Amino acid sequence: MNDQVVQLSYALDTFYFLVTGALVMWMAAGFAMLEAGLVRAKNTTEILTKNVVLYAIACTMYLLVGYHIMYSSESGGFFPSLGFLIGAENSVDDVMSSGGDIYYSARSDFFFQVVFVATAMSIVSGAVAERMKLWAFMIFAVIMTGFIYPIQGYWKWGGGFLDAAGFQDFAGSGVVHLCGATAALAGVLLLGARKGKYGKNGAIYAIPGANLPLATLGTFILWLGWFGFNGGSELMVSNVDEANAVAQVFVNTNAAAAGGVIAAIILAKLWFRKADLTMALNGALAGLVAITAEPLAPTAFGATLIGAVGGLLVVIAIVTLDKVKIDDPVGAISVHGVVGIWGLIAVPLSNGDATFGAQLLGIVTIFAWTFIASLIVWGIIKAVMGIRVSEEEEYEGVDIAECGMEAYPEFNVGKK
Repeated sequence: MNDQVVQLSYALDTFYFLVTGALVMWMAAGFAMLEAGLVRAKNTTEILTKNVVLYAIACTMYLLVGYHIMYSSESGGFFPSLGFLIGAENSVDDVMSSGGDIYYSARSDFFFQVVFVATAMSIVSGAVAERMKLWAFMIFAVIMTGFIYPIQGYWKWGGGFLDAAGFQDFAGSGVVHLCGATAALAGVLLLGARKGKYGKNGAIYAIPGANLPLATLGTFILWLGWFGFNGGSELMVSNVDEANAVAQVFVNTNAAAAGGVIAAIILAKLWFRKADLTMALNGALAGLVAITAEPLAPTAFGATLIGAVGGLLVVIAIVTLDKVKIDDPVGAISVHGVVGIWGLIAVPLSNGDATFGAQLLGIVTIFAWTFIASLIVWGIIKAVMGIRVSEEEEYEGVDIAECGMEAYPEFNVGKK
């Protein structure tokens, strides 16, 4: 190709990368709205504060250390290289002499990757909602986004030993979603359930969210953002084959979400005798998580089926976790963890380069590393400053205790 064509292709792929990264950033709004809708009114301000601050922490820690750990370490290795900040930007000479290997801006790659780590941390916030201390959560966010996430990310996307072993994870069912859910599980186990959630003799009491329209809006925002999440992970759009691949990824991502909704709402109707909206919302997210590990190889109908299985699994997982008294207010562990595992296992069904052995190795590695590291960090935070608000603060709502303001002050008309 002549120089002008190379530069035009570089500009187009960089622009595509940045736009899809912006779509993934918009998922931060989706998580914030979803979680704000599924918690009680008295905890809304605090969950919104967590979501906006965790995004800022993720961006800063990934800039300082996370990106270097994830993408500057030895190929095929286990131990990452520690270092600071991101490297130099690509020059014209670098691009021209690369033989097509450099086809987008290094800064666009950083931006796309940084919004992924923020997504992983957003998963944690919903699972520990309504009873965790705000500053304990923020301290964990520093370690999660700066070290825990980038290390396991290096093992796959940074060319580490999981990548060398043939583990396949196109856009992050494991690297992002299983990692975030596992960190959340470790926190929830140390944190305990919300007061009043579980009673004697196995009784389970529903604690409805305050704003289901907001939760529904959050789900649609996440659905939209997922086109950037999966579509951007194709990395290129500047030739016919890659443009067609991106289109297939978009179609499959949408189909899987639809399959998840349909399967979840049908199972909810058969099981609970009601068309449960929250299960439908989680079904959509489950379908999206399931297809994220391999959104290119399946047919559109195959993607629908993969999403549908995810929709069934998330309903079963939410009920099962409740029965074993693991309290997850938004269903994050079920959506991103259980269904993330399904998405990884499903990859060999359509991708001939994947093996079940390599997929299981990836699942076990990501879960073990994230769970043990997170449990240690949560445990240290708990010992030093505590991770749970007092019973009185939980009863009154963490909005007042942690933020000093309410999201819906007009509801409390009796207060002076």
